[in-house]
Amino acid sequence: MDNLKRIEEAVVNGKIDEVKKLTRQALDEKIPPSDILNKGLIKGLEIVGSLYECQKIFVPELLMAGMAMKEALALLKPTLEKSDIPPAGKMVIGTVKGDVHDIGKNIVSMIFTGSGFQVTDLGIDVSAQKYVETVEKEQPDILALSCLYTPTRLAMIDVIKLLQEKNLRNKVKVIIGGAPIDQNFSDMIGADGYAPDPPSAVKKVMAWLGK
Repeated sequence: MDNLKRIEEAVVNGKIDEVKKLTRQALDEKIPPSDILNKGLIKGLEIVGSLYECQKIFVPELLMAGMAMKEALALLKPTLEKSDIPPAGKMVIGTVKGDVHDIGKNIVSMIFTGSGFQVTDLGIDVSAQKYVETVEKEQPDILALSCLYTPTRLAMIDVIKLLQEKNLRNKVKVIIGGAPIDQNFSDMIGADGYAPDPPSAVKKVMAWLGK
């Protein structure tokens, strides 16, 4: 079995130390970092996403795979930067004003980072003003809004309204998620889309960006 296949399987099994060790070995063997990322790490993550959607694995396994991806990407980052390979995209993410829950958001952030995105994580209890200032500064492809409480989802409306007021709404795709969110709510507030879980978020965003 080649190293890339072993990396893929280690990601699927959430073996963080094994993924790091195999990534180092692959770099030592002069395997192109883009191949390590796309043919090893991301391929493993795609399998994890499919298993999660089929309910063959659950949040803990998803979290471990995300952590493994994040650790491996930290090893790859210097080489990827030297090779001038652009990130898969840029994302700004945060939990909306009034909500302090971040487990789901953190998993999404880790998985997008592991998928090669440049992610700016604003944390929890993020105001509409903070989101919009960051969009203006970072010019991301994607703005991801998260919440857990039903009342706090209304803060997402404020973010979209302020983006419109600042003439930024057509410059960024807005994806929303969290326990009280569904497609109807997404349509109602004018978001670009909704994802029920991290793997489907990655799939939707990749489709938006043509990847």
